[in-house]
Amino acid sequence: MTTPRTVLITGGNRGIGYAIATEFVALGHRVAVTARSAEGPAGSFTVQADVTDAASIDAAFTLVEAELGPVEVVIANAGVTRDTLLMRMSDEDFTSVIDTNLSGAFRVVKRASKGMLKARFGRIILLSSVVGMLGSAGQVNYSASKSGLIGLARSVTRELGARGITANVVAPGFIETDMTAELPEAQQAAYLKSIPAGRFATPSEVAKVIAWVASDDAAYISGAVIPVDGGLGMGH
Repeated sequence: MTTPRTVLITGGNRGIGYAIATEFVALGHRVAVTARSAEGPAGSFTVQADVTDAASIDAAFTLVEAELGPVEVVIANAGVTRDTLLMRMSDEDFTSVIDTNLSGAFRVVKRASKGMLKARFGRIILLSSVVGMLGSAGQVNYSASKSGLIGLARSVTRELGARGITANVVAPGFIETDMTAELPEAQQAAYLKSIPAGRFATPSEVAKVIAWVASDDAAYISGAVIPVDGGLGMGH
């Protein structure tokens, strides 16, 4: 049994974030989630936070620390998309996605590192995507933000690796969510054809990998990119 930890997940009120929170609660950890609205799963502690605002992140961490103790595992999951082709993409379409997905992760990691350095223990896990390495037409902003997380994790590993802190990237492929369910059947079929596993992942399959990366068993893994994509991004 892995040691119970205080875990903070950004964007833990829906989709993959909700599944991650559910998994950590089931494993007996002390779980907090940040959300701009709504709640995390039963057994978790929800705090309002906006990852584009450093003061908001600081306030959320302060609340969690008071309620559950110093954050030992942080999972930067909050993300947005504003998909459109390059020629139509505005500066704001680009910078707003970078500010949430990449700069937001930086703000969260920076605040989390304070307590981790003090404790000489930490697990930092950044949620990327297969498109961070594979690229995706219409997602120049999203893809750039998700590949940027790799440089972030690897630089943090070089800075903090000797202090018992790991920083890793988990890169999911296509996941069964409300969004993929709404895609036209022909589009779903085309996506499935490109995945060697022949199916989408469940959010729980991603959550279980993240729980393992956060566990005592993964103490010597850092700066890694772990794909959970059924073979879609092989070779990247």
